[in-house]
Amino acid sequence: MKKFEIPEKYVSNLIQRIKAHRKIKDPRKQDFSPSILDLGNVELILPRHFGFCYGVENAIEKSYKAITENPGKRVYLLSQMIHNPHVNDDLISMGMQFISDTEGNQLIPWEQIRSEDIVIIPAFGTTIEIEQHLQNIGAEIQQYNTTCPFVERVWKRSAEIGQAGFTIVIHGKHKHEETRATFSHSAQHAASIVIRNMKEAEELAMFIRDDSKADSFHEIFGNRCSLNFDPRVHLSRIGVVNQTTMLASETQEISDFLKSIVQEKYGDLWQGHFADTRDTLCYATNDNQQATIAASEHGSDIAIVIGGYNSSNTAQISEILSRKTPTYFIQDENELLSNEMIRHFDYPHQELRTTAHWIPDKPKIRAVITSGASCPDSVFESVVQRFIELTQASRSTEAALTDLGVNLA
Repeated sequence: MKKFEIPEKYVSNLIQRIKAHRKIKDPRKQDFSPSILDLGNVELILPRHFGFCYGVENAIEKSYKAITENPGKRVYLLSQMIHNPHVNDDLISMGMQFISDTEGNQLIPWEQIRSEDIVIIPAFGTTIEIEQHLQNIGAEIQQYNTTCPFVERVWKRSAEIGQAGFTIVIHGKHKHEETRATFSHSAQHAASIVIRNMKEAEELAMFIRDDSKADSFHEIFGNRCSLNFDPRVHLSRIGVVNQTTMLASETQEISDFLKSIVQEKYGDLWQGHFADTRDTLCYATNDNQQATIAASEHGSDIAIVIGGYNSSNTAQISEILSRKTPTYFIQDENELLSNEMIRHFDYPHQELRTTAHWIPDKPKIRAVITSGASCPDSVFESVVQRFIELTQASRSTEAALTDLGVNLA
């Protein structure tokens, strides 16, 4: 796999050594068991996979190159390059400007963009309409196009099944940049619709089963379906793809459910009405989620999840852990206010909260610490060190790494 040039400010010597050790022991990434750091009165449970993925590293490398390779030029990002405030704030401090916010609201008018400006497409990709607009301006968009290849794979598969006559059902958040981009691309080839969860899949199933209810379809799905979407016609053949940062297990559950509805309706002929799209799941999302599940099963008293508060993949990791243990979704080490208080993000309610007595009063505390795909390892290490400080760990990280056989050089 390609090695990317990542700024040193995002690198952690501690995390780098742990990841390198696991890679040597498990080069084919088949072992999802966590790494355990025994710090005496504290045990840190670190999942097998966390932090920057391929798509994020690619986006970071190209974005920083765009700035350093074009002195004197204006450099724009269509929206946040990734959902991490540390990275985005650093790019802004270097002169980069965002054309729109994460929901597509315009921050800089298109009239201000010139053909000589540098415009970067973020890792989430962008819509065909925006690409066309940039081409009309004359902006060069390919040199620094940071669209994740796994997002592009979803687009390609959507095109294939769309051209084969299937409607595209997108499991995602319809306002998310990636889902807006995927919807734009899929709608070029086929009728398309976005559903958020199993509840909405069940609502969709109602119209698959009985098209006599079609008159109420647009009252439920509104602008989340393509122009002229007709449930009487477009729900007879479907395929499910996903926003790559969603829960892979939820996408599979939704796909399996809708397949069962199609089988129920069409019997032995069902295969002509449902497209197999399992190959659209992102390997990094899947690996991170599987590793998180494995860490959660190891047993812990608390869990800390690090990432941007608008990061979908980080939210999914937090959701997985919260099923079994008290979980705190934080942005960085500054949220660990003291050994009595923590500030954290309540993702379902979209609000910051402060919780008291968050560290368990136990002789030995077992804590899962992990991060989303857009969180720098340097931030991860800062959280680890702050947690060690607050819990007054009785052993050093170097001693714990020696126990694991990690190279200390």
